[in-house]
This record gives sequence, C-alpha cells and structure tokens, in this order.
Amino acid sequence: MPSAAIPPTSPLASPHAPYIAMQHVLLLLDVQTAMLADPPKGVPDSQSVRENIQALLSAARAARPPPLIVHVRNCGDPGEPDETGTPGWQLAFPPAKHEIIVDKLKNNAFAGTKLGEIIRPDAEIVVAGMQSDFCVRATCSFALGRGNEVLLIRGAHATYDRIEVWYGGSITPAARIEAEIESELEEAGVILLDMKDIDGIFTDR
Repeated sequence: MPSAAIPPTSPLASPHAPYIAMQHVLLLLDVQTAMLADPPKGVPDSQSVRENIQALLSAARAARPPPLIVHVRNCGDPGEPDETGTPGWQLAFPPAKHEIIVDKLKNNAFAGTKLGEIIRPDAEIVVAGMQSDFCVRATCSFALGRGNEVLLIRGAHATYDRIEVWYGGSITPAARIEAEIESELEEAGVILLDMKDIDGIFTDR
C-alpha cells in the first residue's frame, strides 16, 4: 500500500494528533515529470500548466503562515510513463523540508493512502495537477463528500487529448475535456478560480 512520507517533526508524527492542524491545504496531484514533459509525452499545454502550478506553489510557500502542502505522486505500472522509480515518476517540483509526499495507486488520492489522516475534514483544499478527468475529478469529488471546501484553479490542471475509439477514432481536445470537468465539479460544489485570483488564496478571507 502506498504510504505518506511524513517529516518526523510533523504534528502527524504524534499518535494523539490524527490531522495536521492547518486550515488551508495546497494539494498537488500527479505533478510529475512525465506529464509535464513536452508533448506528446506530456499534456498538450504542458509549459503553461507548469508555469501556473509553479506560480501557485510559490504563492503557497510565500504565504504567512504557509498552508499545508501535499505532493501526491502516482505510482504507474511497469511500462507506463510514470512507472515507479523511473525519471517520469519523479515530482516536477521537489518538495521543501516540511512538505509531504503521498504515493497513490488509484485515481482518488484518498483511496489506499494516509491523505485522509493528514488533511482535516474541515480544511479548505486548493487543488492543481493531473489528470483533470481522472485524479482531479475523483479526488475533488471525494474531498467534497468528506466535508472539505475545494477550490480548483483553471490553467493549473490538465489532461491529454482523448481518442474516441467508439466514434471512429475522432479526438476530443484536452481543453474541451478540462472545461467539461470544471463545469461538472462546479455543479457539484467545487469553487473555480483563475490564476489572477490566487493572491491571498491561502489566508483567511
């Protein structure tokens, strides 16, 4: 089972503290080298997405007090671009000392991991990463169901073009899929924000 890499000084290291006592969380989903490589290996708009995620991470690290920052890393099967231990599996942005890494095997980052023990059920979670129609959708939906307020940042999540095998091999562009997921999640209760809105996002408003 995947496990979370928790700094020994973290409050979670204490058996009497099941959650890290932070109200704001930046949850980076599968922000790994393979998906942010140049296309076609990476997502179609990989350079822009990388820049936006980097700006979001920088804003989180500069906030005082900083939010809890969690890097979720997908552990792909042998032969996949994010196969465990390969260059494509590595995180695109190395975690700072007190940031947490959670390895996962499923789309929902809470499934089979300690993420639910790390993030408070009443915390506000800012989500970015890959892939919009898999991990982003599943994790945001689960977080809403456990009571978290979830914020998704446009331009800081992405996916791949989809080949419609049942419709003659036509291609649905990634941008359309991303927009559809945003509409679906907004309808479910996720708050959608643009990159221009991230100033002060990690402080109480």
